[in-house]
Amino acid sequence: MAKRASHVGKPKLLYQLIEPRAVLEMYALPWLLPVLLHAPRGDGHPVLLLPGFMADEGTLIALKLFLESRGYDVHTWGFGRNVGFTSRHATALEQKIRYMHHTSGRKVSVVGWSLGGLFAMYGAHEAPECVRSVITLGSPVSFDPGGSQSTPLVKALYRLIAHPMGTAAHVPHLRAKNLRGPKAIPVPISCIYSLGDGVVPPQEATIDGNPALHENIRVPGSHLGLGFNALALWIVADRLAQPEGRWRPYEPSGVTGRLYRLATAGFASAWPASPPEVAHAGERAQAPRTAGTNRGRIARKPRGRASARGTTSAR
Repeated sequence: MAKRASHVGKPKLLYQLIEPRAVLEMYALPWLLPVLLHAPRGDGHPVLLLPGFMADEGTLIALKLFLESRGYDVHTWGFGRNVGFTSRHATALEQKIRYMHHTSGRKVSVVGWSLGGLFAMYGAHEAPECVRSVITLGSPVSFDPGGSQSTPLVKALYRLIAHPMGTAAHVPHLRAKNLRGPKAIPVPISCIYSLGDGVVPPQEATIDGNPALHENIRVPGSHLGLGFNALALWIVADRLAQPEGRWRPYEPSGVTGRLYRLATAGFASAWPASPPEVAHAGERAQAPRTAGTNRGRIARKPRGRASARGTTSAR
């Protein structure tokens, strides 16, 4: 089962204070473009990008240009600034996903940054037959009984702009009711998150779910820089390039895989060499018996006299 991050409480104060390091991630991106040009290419299916809270389509420019260079038909939501999880935007998003699916004749992948990821989850829940996959970037997609553990500044902004109850307004929201707890959405979901996120704590940016469809992928970086984070962009391209109907969990491999393991030291060992859902059951069952049989043969093999004498001489 895909498991949420074990962090408890708000983002660490240090990460909140150094959140402006997102500027460094933005400046680093052009220098890393030669590497990103080797990211997996897609099959041209439509991709819908959703901005974070108080952000608009302009903040998605790097992600949009990058995915277009990988061959995707990229769209942004077109609703202006994201001012919170409102019924008006939620309804419009579902209609847009259905429209894109109808006009293209293909399922739509939805990528949401921060609060945009919550919208992406909602769209997949309401129109699963139209959605190919969901990718979230530092999004508050998990709910706890104790309420959101986002920073006081984020809560204050949300109360001022979106709802007097702040982020807690999502908990009783009828449209968000089915998004609580383990995710039962029948489409592949990849939650990209950072332990260094100074806005959304890791336990809220990750999900519990079916490992055959749902995963949590950690990257180093800030919250405000995730849409410009070169490693996050590469992983988004890798996830979107999964063949429809043959989705596999993320496996770091090659040069980028080594860089990933280096950047997330101590974490990459958790990735299996072969995902259990795609391995053959017969192979899994046979391997232990073969090893055990060989050991048994070695133990039961009688030693000749010469061998015994050699052992005695050695002693």
